[in-house]
Amino acid sequence: MTGDDCEAMMPDLCNGPRSARPRALRGASVLSLTLLAAGCMATDRDVGAIASVAPVHPSFLAMYAAKPAERFPLPATDISAVDPRYFRQEVAYPRSEPPGTVVVDPGNKFLYLVRENGRALRYGVGVGKAGLAWNGTAEIKRKAEWPRWTPTADMIRREPERNGPWRNGMAPGLTNPLGPRALYLFDGDRDTLYRIHGTTEPQTIGTNVSSGCIRMFNQDIINLYERVPVNTKVVVLRPDAHVEPLEAFATAREEEGPGHRSAVPKS
Repeated sequence: MTGDDCEAMMPDLCNGPRSARPRALRGASVLSLTLLAAGCMATDRDVGAIASVAPVHPSFLAMYAAKPAERFPLPATDISAVDPRYFRQEVAYPRSEPPGTVVVDPGNKFLYLVRENGRALRYGVGVGKAGLAWNGTAEIKRKAEWPRWTPTADMIRREPERNGPWRNGMAPGLTNPLGPRALYLFDGDRDTLYRIHGTTEPQTIGTNVSSGCIRMFNQDIINLYERVPVNTKVVVLRPDAHVEPLEAFATAREEEGPGHRSAVPKS
């Protein structure tokens, strides 16, 4: 078992590798969602979470633009098939956690970074089976930039052709399923095996997927990584407990783009 292994003691704890190709941003037109035929496929998406056929606001395109200065130059993320409610934005926060707390709402596919004055940054997430398997309070005890990924023996047994070549670990890079950053949650000295990380499948943000922990757009996990220090408190809610009722969500498109106060990620 390695510290970078998101599946060290639990099957399906981390999405496996795939021959992901960095996809160029397709302008502002919305294309139909195409899921990969293999790997961590989306298995559940609320009907209300399907993106409307409308242009993506230019400010969101800029938010998810390429990051050429990264150790592995990160291409722009194609967000055309994702509902804008899952784009990073500032929202009202109704709960009582203190500023600086990270709150994960796996049922509604959101992660919140609590801010001052009843506000929070809200990020969309994709939730794997392991993301629903644990809830409670923990702390970020380890942060990794461009982490390695190592499949467990069980993963190799289940999919030897796909995971066997990586039995000694997959080097960091654009095809690594943990993406450019990973946050590791501990309960005291005990590793919860719960991870928050990037993804090679941005189209799965806002969905339940067959494996993995909590995945974020690569630009979002970089943004969160820069905002939260080691020892940050993380609250993971039960799948049936929510920060906001689903019907209360206003998409960024309904809010007329990121120029609206509730959609602006303030630094």
